[in-house]
Amino acid sequence: MLARGVVGAMLALVFLSPDLEGQEDWFGPPRAGVGVNFILSDPVGEFDHFVGTGAGADLFGRLPMDPMGFLSLRADLGFLIYGYESKRVCFEGVGCRVQARLQTSNNIFFGGIGPELAIPLKRARPYVHAFVGFSYFNTTSSLEDLWGHDSEFDTENYGDGTMSWGVGGGLEMNLSQGRVPIDLNLGFRYHDNGRVEYLTKGDIVDNPDGSLTLYPVSSEANLMSYHIGISIGIPRGGGDHDHR
Repeated sequence: MLARGVVGAMLALVFLSPDLEGQEDWFGPPRAGVGVNFILSDPVGEFDHFVGTGAGADLFGRLPMDPMGFLSLRADLGFLIYGYESKRVCFEGVGCRVQARLQTSNNIFFGGIGPELAIPLKRARPYVHAFVGFSYFNTTSSLEDLWGHDSEFDTENYGDGTMSWGVGGGLEMNLSQGRVPIDLNLGFRYHDNGRVEYLTKGDIVDNPDGSLTLYPVSSEANLMSYHIGISIGIPRGGGDHDHR
């Protein structure tokens, strides 16, 4: 239902475009943009039985595909951390005179590309978008000292990749005008990752002989993400008409 709602909103923007094009005072100039978002994730469906809320960040860019800036090509690249463990460890042959902290992180790296439809108003920019891409679920462990300084040891314990797709939307609100405007970016996105194998907290067991036993989970791994961030507009050309 979420997908149908977002697609419906995208179609509504398309049909509104001819009526709005005559209202030139409403619009800012079409522009490319880049930005960064802080993300909170909320697992849905089967994924919600195994993991909790996650956090991360993403980078995105968009390129206008029409003179008015209603249609853009958008690309995203980001990561989420959905689980984390930390414990003190000692070293064989030295004992606990020398200690370190073993950090284990459960991560999702993702990327996608697809169309974005928007109403590029001068003070705000509501938008909806869809994407296809990839998601890579992995668990890594690393050592650092007790003061939080990283060491050179970093190991991937498990990883699994999948194709993904999704839809989303949001609103950019102007914070700073000028030739390079800065906007506050609020939005959401649905990620459909299908069925994936991944590790959660407690799924790595350290055996007495030093080996590991892994207990990966196999389930659908779909989620909602909610973001807040900053968008930086890149105006086309060098004319003085850009007054946002």
